[in-house]
Amino acid sequence: MVSIYTPQRVVCLQPSATLTLRDLGLLNRVVACTKYCADVCPEAADGSRLIVSDSWTAQAEQIRAANPDLVLASVPYQLDAVAEILKAGVRFLALAPRTLADIYADLVAVAGIMGVPDRGEQVVSGMQSAIEEVRTRCVTGKPKPRVFCEEWGKPVIASQPWVAELIEVAGGTFIGAAGTTTPIDEIERAQPDVLLAAWCGAGDRVPLEKIVEQRGWSGLPAVCKQNVFCISDELLNTPATSLLGGLRAIAWALHPDRFPRPSGIRQLGEL
Repeated sequence: MVSIYTPQRVVCLQPSATLTLRDLGLLNRVVACTKYCADVCPEAADGSRLIVSDSWTAQAEQIRAANPDLVLASVPYQLDAVAEILKAGVRFLALAPRTLADIYADLVAVAGIMGVPDRGEQVVSGMQSAIEEVRTRCVTGKPKPRVFCEEWGKPVIASQPWVAELIEVAGGTFIGAAGTTTPIDEIERAQPDVLLAAWCGAGDRVPLEKIVEQRGWSGLPAVCKQNVFCISDELLNTPATSLLGGLRAIAWALHPDRFPRPSGIRQLGEL
């Protein structure tokens, strides 16, 4: 009988990978991660792990120094960084999800590789149940608010398809093409009822007032109603269970009468 080896020393090059291993109960196998991992997984910042560059700026020497038997990486990538990961000569799993279904599949795949397939199914089931609970509470019988959500501001880039799905779950209609550069005048023509901003790497520091002023958006329905929000980067741009926090933030922004205000969201006019 052939024994199946499961990785015991994992380097995580994106917060989503670290969070996934935590959710699988395997954080003890993470020997190195990025400085950003603590944003979504504070348990990783206990000083026991090497800190390495992420999937965008990976360095082979850093990876080798951790002596791993698996490298887990996820979007975004650049070619030079991928070359560095491959140069490290370690088993490498590259994830590039776009939809919620992709995220579920990646969770199950990682769980299988790590030898805990049942835990992967449990994590996915928990995510799906939480999402469906929000969907049920957002059924109103009223017209769906038009929502634009951006993951970057210069140029304006619409958030990823999984964010568009979460907006639909929360009872909104996503404006534009997810994951693509979007002209400002196209957003204006759509007359959004709600504007959301979750800029990659910006945390909760998106300058909402500056955006409205510089883009000349003071007359948009969303701005007139003060329905302009910053959602913390890690809640919408990390393809893992942290998206549930992003969903709660979206749900509150669209239905403040139905949901308690969660952490990680700031409204136009608030400091």
